[in-house]
Amino acid sequence: MIEAAAAGMGKPVYKETNESKVTTPRWEYQTVRSKVTTLEEAIKGSGLKDGMTISFHHHFRGGDKVVNMVVGKLAEMGFKNLHLAASSLQDVHEPLIDHIKNGVITEISTSGMRGELAKEISHGLMEKPVVFRSHGGRGSAIANGDLHIDVAFLGAPSCDPLGNAVGYSRSQNAKSICGSLGYALPDAHNADKVVILTDDLVPYPNTPNSISESDVDYVVVVDSVGDSSKISSGAIRDTKNPRDILLAQQAAKVIINSGYFKNGFSIQTGSGGASLAAVKYIRQSMIDQGIKASYALGGITAHMVKMHEEGLIERLIDVQSFDKVAAESIKTDQMHKEVSANEYASADEPGSATHYLDIVILSALEVDVNFNVNVLVGSDGIIRGAIGGHPDTAADSALSIIVCPLLRGRIPCVVDEVTTLITPGSSVDVVVTEYGIAVNPRRPELAEQLKKAGLKIVDIHDLKDRAKSIIGDAAPLPFGDKVVGIVMNRDGSVLDVIRNIVD
Repeated sequence: MIEAAAAGMGKPVYKETNESKVTTPRWEYQTVRSKVTTLEEAIKGSGLKDGMTISFHHHFRGGDKVVNMVVGKLAEMGFKNLHLAASSLQDVHEPLIDHIKNGVITEISTSGMRGELAKEISHGLMEKPVVFRSHGGRGSAIANGDLHIDVAFLGAPSCDPLGNAVGYSRSQNAKSICGSLGYALPDAHNADKVVILTDDLVPYPNTPNSISESDVDYVVVVDSVGDSSKISSGAIRDTKNPRDILLAQQAAKVIINSGYFKNGFSIQTGSGGASLAAVKYIRQSMIDQGIKASYALGGITAHMVKMHEEGLIERLIDVQSFDKVAAESIKTDQMHKEVSANEYASADEPGSATHYLDIVILSALEVDVNFNVNVLVGSDGIIRGAIGGHPDTAADSALSIIVCPLLRGRIPCVVDEVTTLITPGSSVDVVVTEYGIAVNPRRPELAEQLKKAGLKIVDIHDLKDRAKSIIGDAAPLPFGDKVVGIVMNRDGSVLDVIRNIVD
């Protein structure tokens, strides 16, 4: 009998025997069908060409090793004029500066950036402005084609030879763990080609999976995709700062007395120290009043995991695990659910979790007298943060609370007009400072309720005047005429621009 023609169709090969027809040994067949290859071969096989778009996720945050590794290899292979579309960029991505200077990277789309890379771009390093989108906005842009990805390079703590990948590992020898892969999922579903990089190749099937083999074209085994210990570094911190603790306590009082603090409420906190700490201060009130939250959303922390395990939070909806405790929890707890950026915060997705969010607590670099918020550009004109899910959650939640100090050193945080508009004031309900709480005039009923609870409610203009009385008038920033960044609104329109800073 002739070998079955089906062999060329990816099916087992039948061979003649005197007894019966048997298939090729299973392990041999799986080896033939494996997607495992080298990084260089994966790049060649992907069809990547100059001028195309490559994407990455940032779940390892400051510990990410994939972006530098891949872009370094692309530079070595001679690629030019690439568009780098990362969900966010960190201090660790400083090597991109040389790749920009050498013409390997000529466009960037992201949610934020920090460190020397951000500083250089703020001074006009790139000819084309960086496009900044919120996490929900990025998910929408990928899904609707506004941000088309040619090749996605996605780091995964474990993956099998066919591409089933997750953000943790069941192996005892796991080298890395990041938990949720929520920001990688839109890329995996929509990119023309998908390359998974992993430092733990596990036997098939690696299930349950976050990224399915049906979305994956190549698997590349590397020494390390990321340093888990650096996930909770930088902006994410468990604060011991007395001022942050005071702000967290005040934010907790706003929540408890807002009218939204009742059985079945939902909550999200931002990455700032005060906003993260606020959850700890509502815990005792939840216990005392017998109140349980239906879900906690967004970047999940060890504090939220603890409250979930105590029965105070029924479910965790996780787009990004903010620490190793959360990353371990998602591996074993069925009530700890991973969601994609679209399911998390897309304005175009009717079922996105932010649409059902009651309370969000967010930080800010600046707030102005119209309640507009800046979380991206520092008071020195340098890009030093990320949009994240800030405008998404503020717009969709029933109660949005911004926590920020009146001053940072000699820098006012409550100003006449924010340096860069990220979250419109129409989406902000309350601003909490150590000198009082300002409530947006569009929420008079909320202001009255908080006053009755004995909280110190002040006019936001008075906060601005107080800051000014302490430090005086700030000198205008020396912005140039070159646009170095474009801030996109959730609906795909331009919200603001960032101009170069002149030394």
